[in-house]
Amino acid sequence: MNNKILVLGGKGKTGRKVAERLIALNQTVRIGSRTENPAFDWQKPSNWDAALEGMDRVYITFQPDLAVPGALGAIEELTKKAKRKGIKKLVLLSGKGEREAELCEQAVMHSGMDYTIVRASWFNQNFSESFFLDPILAGLVALPQAQAKVPYVDTGDIADVVVEALMDNTHNGHIYQLTGPRLLTFEDVVREISEASGRDIAFSPISMSTYTRMLKELEVPSEYIWLINYLFTEVLGDPRISEISDDIEKVLHRKPKDFSEFVKETAKSGVWDPACVSVIGKQ
Repeated sequence: MNNKILVLGGKGKTGRKVAERLIALNQTVRIGSRTENPAFDWQKPSNWDAALEGMDRVYITFQPDLAVPGALGAIEELTKKAKRKGIKKLVLLSGKGEREAELCEQAVMHSGMDYTIVRASWFNQNFSESFFLDPILAGLVALPQAQAKVPYVDTGDIADVVVEALMDNTHNGHIYQLTGPRLLTFEDVVREISEASGRDIAFSPISMSTYTRMLKELEVPSEYIWLINYLFTEVLGDPRISEISDDIEKVLHRKPKDFSEFVKETAKSGVWDPACVSVIGKQ
């Protein structure tokens, strides 16, 4: 059966993997991105209808995070437009332990369309593709909430669950909690990356106020500083962030990827080697 699926954030951490898997299954895929035609831009609701036109199903990822102000209104508006366009099913990527994200989940659940909620823990790839990468390359990772324990989940596992949810209606109406198989502190993470990459990478616990000041000195945009503050205080401070789920195994009938496996694979790519990154940047 060929489904016509719109993948919002189709060039992002999970979206690109979802799109690749769907294309391999001979599904018709439209990438939801500002650079595509038709374009999709969360800041321009007027272009959403064109992106939804002719689609059956939608994978929703919201940038930068469902917790930010304005996210709920955007999700509510998108669901209304999707229903008017005849969309049959929505799969929403949500955040584990994010109360604001749960409001967005409710908008999808009460949309009148079939749905699956994929509520993910923090990604393994935050350390190879996101804001933790630069300090790893610098050899010093200084972060607050040093005692927080997180069951990091791999974006490949998330993508596999999303594809199952999009393709198989037995997942309709479910909320899946996606986590890795074990808990790690930031110090644990840095130690594993250091060992696998053969580099001396230090971890230093700091206060939230010191971290915020560092971000301001680096001229990080204020809206991202707000989000990072939220993630480190509200999310990492929520005891639910440390809960380990077996939902990946239930859906995929296999164990989730362990962080150590991710680290070994990623270290081979050279992404944590400053010399390799410098050479790639000059090409």
